[in-house]
Amino acid sequence: MLTAIIFLAVLALLVIVHELGHFITARKAGMKVYEFGFGFPPRAFGFQVLTKKDENGKIKKKKVFFWGRGEIKEEEKEEENFEHKGWELGTIYSFNWLPLGGFVRIKGEDGESKNESDSFGHQKAWKRIIVLSAGVLMNFLLAGIMLGFGFMVGLPTDMSAGVDKNAIVVGEAKTLIQYIEKGSPADEVGLKFGDQVLLVGNQEVKSANQVVEYIRNNQNNEIILKVKRENQELNFATTPRVLKTGDDVARLGMMLADAGLVRYPWYISLYKGFQAAGIGLVNVFVGLFLMLKSLILGKGLISDVSGPIGIAVIVGQSAKMGFNYLINVTAMISLSLAALNILPIPALDGGRILFILIEKIIRRPVNEKYERIAHLIGFALLMALIIFVTFRDILGLFN
Repeated sequence: MLTAIIFLAVLALLVIVHELGHFITARKAGMKVYEFGFGFPPRAFGFQVLTKKDENGKIKKKKVFFWGRGEIKEEEKEEENFEHKGWELGTIYSFNWLPLGGFVRIKGEDGESKNESDSFGHQKAWKRIIVLSAGVLMNFLLAGIMLGFGFMVGLPTDMSAGVDKNAIVVGEAKTLIQYIEKGSPADEVGLKFGDQVLLVGNQEVKSANQVVEYIRNNQNNEIILKVKRENQELNFATTPRVLKTGDDVARLGMMLADAGLVRYPWYISLYKGFQAAGIGLVNVFVGLFLMLKSLILGKGLISDVSGPIGIAVIVGQSAKMGFNYLINVTAMISLSLAALNILPIPALDGGRILFILIEKIIRRPVNEKYERIAHLIGFALLMALIIFVTFRDILGLFN
């Protein structure tokens, strides 16, 4: 239950920040925003902001709360018995039943009302691109700020290659499992992300390299690992094996890191946070490129792709390890959302930007029918992928 609450809180933060970027830039560009929604329909509840000028020319505002789809309709405004006659209908702020994302509904975003000045389609290309890319920028800014704050108090950092001269080491480095390959010997015996390796064989573990070297020297032997998981110490016995065709080295299928808490003086922590966010974003793009390359070449996924359930599990595991780890994971999820959304895939922000760029190249708007079909297909494929990985994540919970 606690994992679900933490996951929903993290998801709400990431979604609201992303959509807030679209919302603010759209409003600043003079576009009318019909709705700012958290989650996907059907709608649970919400409120609508109404405005009007008083006799002194000052703008008055009021909120009208409603359940379901009970918002005020445009056609009701001129009715004699209309309760809010004289008020202009403003943005709806809604909470929807499927809490897996969010949206900002902007006037004219689907190509209609292009002749009206407050429409998305009426604006110049550069304004539309700014509105579409603002969500990605906000996710990057959130990651940078979170990592900057984290570096003020101490963030888990890979210390295998040493630490920055300005860094202050808060706690001794621990050899932690950072990743487990599905179907590997490590996965089969139940080793998990976040486990601290205490012993390998009968040797006390001092570094990740020590564990890697021990496994390399005992490829045909059973290896005993002692790990610490939360407040328990557990023993696992497993034997390395070749995991992929073409490999000549037997492995357990886990990635290790010497992670210690590192902080920086307050006056450089924000800079270090944005520096880490920039490096993290580049790494996410590299990972996406390698994954797509592997799929195109027919080699399948080179790494696991997690859906909402898998991400919730990771968030829950990070929270158990400490608030510092939760900050790290939340920032990386934010960077992953930024990188994914800017890809030129229909239905995503990057896909919509791609159509605007095509419009500028061919010097005429892309046929709305074809663009709409492309976005529908892109959305359907993304939903199918989410359903597939979610189903796989659920099965993984029982294996």
